[in-house]
Formats: sequence, C-alpha cells, structure tokens
Amino acid sequence: MSLLFSPLRLGSVETPNRIVVAPMCQYTADDGSATDWHIQHWMNLAMSGAGLVTIEATAIERHGRISHGDLGLYSDANERAMGRALAAARAVALPGTKFSIQLAHAGRKASVQRPWEGGGPLKPDQDPWQTVGPSAIPFAEGWHVPKAADAHDLDRIEAGFVQAARRAVRLGFDAIELHGAHGYLLHEFQSPISNTRTDEWGGSPEKRRAFIHRVARAVKAAIPDTVALGARITGSDWTDGGLTIDDAVALASEMKDAGLVFACVSSGGNVSTARIPVGPGYQVHFAEEVRRRTGIVTRAVGMIAAPQQAEDILQSGAADQVALARAFLDNPRWGWHAADALGFDLPRPPQYARAATKVWPGAQLARPS
Repeated sequence: MSLLFSPLRLGSVETPNRIVVAPMCQYTADDGSATDWHIQHWMNLAMSGAGLVTIEATAIERHGRISHGDLGLYSDANERAMGRALAAARAVALPGTKFSIQLAHAGRKASVQRPWEGGGPLKPDQDPWQTVGPSAIPFAEGWHVPKAADAHDLDRIEAGFVQAARRAVRLGFDAIELHGAHGYLLHEFQSPISNTRTDEWGGSPEKRRAFIHRVARAVKAAIPDTVALGARITGSDWTDGGLTIDDAVALASEMKDAGLVFACVSSGGNVSTARIPVGPGYQVHFAEEVRRRTGIVTRAVGMIAAPQQAEDILQSGAADQVALARAFLDNPRWGWHAADALGFDLPRPPQYARAATKVWPGAQLARPS
C-alpha cells in the first residue's frame, strides 16, 4: 500500500495524502493583492492531487515583501483579493484537499527585483525601500544595508504576523506555516552569519532563536486549534560558522513544545556564497534527523520530483510528508500521474476522467518513460 497516498494528521487537520505543494512565489501581485494569475494558478494546484496546497510566501507587511510583485496579507484589499482567488480554487479542488499559507517577512533580502527583471537589489529609480534585519549586515556585496531592528520594529513585525494570521483564519486556511528559512527575517535572526547582536535577541543560539519563538507564540495564541500551525526551518546554512542540523533539531523540539505541529526542513539562502550540493533529495537527510530526534511531524522538500522517489522517502521513515514545488509547475497533474504509478485510485474531476490511464489508450504514449 502506498504511504504517499495515505492520510496524515497535522494536529486537528487531516490531509487525504502526504503530498504537499510547497510555496512558490509568483511575483505577480498588485501591492500584495492576488491577481487573475493567482486564480488560475491556485485552481490548477487545487486539482493537482496534492493533499495540502500551500500558496506562496505571503508578506505580513508591505516592506516585508521580497519584491513589488510579492503576495501580501497586510491590508483589507489583500484579504478580499485572496478570498476571491481562494474561493475559485476551492470550487474545483479534489475531495479533501486542504489549503495552507506561508507567512513571511523578507528582512534584509527585501526590496529586490523580480527574478525575470534581474533579481538584484532595487535601483534608485525602481522605488526601493529601507530593509530591516537583526543586524546592519547586507546579504551580499552591493545589496541594501538593512537597518538593525529596534524594539519598535520587532513589536510591529510581531503584530504583523499576528494580524496576517487572523486574516488567514478568516479566509478559512487549514494550516499556517511560518517562514523561518531561505535567508528571510526569521532565519536571519537565528543565524550567527546575519545576527551579531549582543542583546536579548542575539549572542547565543538560544537568544538568536528567541524572536522566531516570540512570533510563533503570538501567532499560536491568536488562532484556533482547528488551524494547524507549523514552520519551515533551516537544516543548514551550508557555510562555516552558520546554522547546522543541531540548530534545526533544537528549534523543532522547542516549537513542538510550544504547540506547533509540523516542520518543513529546508536549507540555505542566507549566504550568497554558500556551497550547496544540489541533487535529488539533497535535503531529505535534514528532515530525517529532525524527525528522528524530535518526533514532530516532518516534511521533506528539495529536488523531489519522481513518484517512486517520494514514496521511498516516506517508506524509509525519513519524513512524514513530501513537498514538491517546481515539479508542480512542470506538471500541474503530478498527483494524478503519481497515483497511476503507485496503483492508487485518485478521484479526479469527471470532466477530465476520459484522460485517465485506465480509460485512454494514448495515456502511456503521453507519459515520459
């Protein structure tokens, strides 16, 4: 029996299978508000066969966006637009599909161009803004120098996460994921590479983790238990003197004690010169270590693309869930084809049933070998 297509509980939320659409920025929002692009994109993902669909990293304040095109949930207009797109996705979703949102603040990696515009820091004529981070250390040479966050900044950011979480609850999201990875603000506070503070928010691993815990506790207190709360965390900075798997284990253990119910274990993104050995499943061993040492429901992510690869990760005990990103951009029906490959009868819209492998003789010709 396929583990990939078995149900899984995240606290009080049950997903129909263990496939997760990982959050993927589309850089197509209008002052944080979802557009027609998001409607079609989320509708596609809702029919993909994934048990949990996570929409893209969503900024908790305007200056917390990566770029001018980033999705946000900091205004009534953002909330209305997201509600419209989410309603369209729910209308076509496969039975049992759950929806998640990743809440984020880009920190020192904010105020940059969209990837297809170059991806570098916004130039003076591109409406840049003052970035903020734990310390006044830029991400890389030539990047904006962030303001070292003061008490007022931290209060505002915490309140932004709480307000965005409340908006997410009103919109009916089943799960909320705090973005504590990829070099964005909550990750920046944890890493000695980007946090050289000597106050209550830095100076030791415990103090560097204090701000993400502050945010997590505040969000947990603001949402009902019917919404699953978890975090994307960092397995490694992939550089000398940076975060290691032991830091990820400590963070996941503490978050589990605080009531968070899942951890998605990613890595990198906080150092432009990091040496990352990218390859199939290159981060799975981080998830395996977190799961083994903490017992929290753990999600593996990163270069997972083949159905049997995903199944093997689960069967080996390395993770409880697998998250795929670009695999779904390449093939929005990935879940359907995975079900066919693993012998699972996945319900799909009757309008598309004529293309099922067991019905259409041409299906095998259309699938790559």
